[in-house]
Formats: sequence, structure tokens, C-alpha cells
Amino acid sequence: MFNSTAAKAVWVLVPIITMGLAAAVPFVVAAAKGVVKPWVPVTYVVGELVLIGGAMAMRPADSDQPFAGFLILSLIIAAATHTGLLDSPRMTFGK
Repeated sequence: MFNSTAAKAVWVLVPIITMGLAAAVPFVVAAAKGVVKPWVPVTYVVGELVLIGGAMAMRPADSDQPFAGFLILSLIIAAATHTGLLDSPRMTFGK
């Protein structure tokens, strides 16, 4: 999927820089290129909507509860990690 190491770094940074709001974008592009099956980006889009929507609806912004931030942080880490593994030959799940 990646043409160079720099392209891989840019794609891995997409979920991090957008703070999870574009976590599904690398997987939509990968599905369009035929790298992953279509259910992978659908899972990320649904997961993104559920996690971010749930985190926003959970507590007001002035609350001291860190669980909502943990949900978003876990989405960012998972999406960045999985984006980095898209070209791995050992990674076969969803391909």
C-alpha cells in the first residue's frame, strides 16, 4: 500500500494528528486499493462513531473522569498501529 517509508509515516500520522477523527481514512484508502477487505474500513467507521460519539456523550467537558479520553486515545493508538501493519507480510487478518 505504501510507496515509501515517508508515505508510511504520513499515513500512520493521520489518526494521530486528527486525534482519531480520521482513524478510518487509511483503511478506506487501503480497501479502495484492494489491500484489505471492505469490512475492515466499515468496522473502523462504526467503531469511530461509537467510540467518539460515546466519549462525547459520556460526561461534560469539565468532569474529572478520564474514561472518555481513554476511549479516544485507545482508538488513536489502535488505528495508528494497524495502519503501520498494513504492508506487513506477516499480517494476514482482513486481507
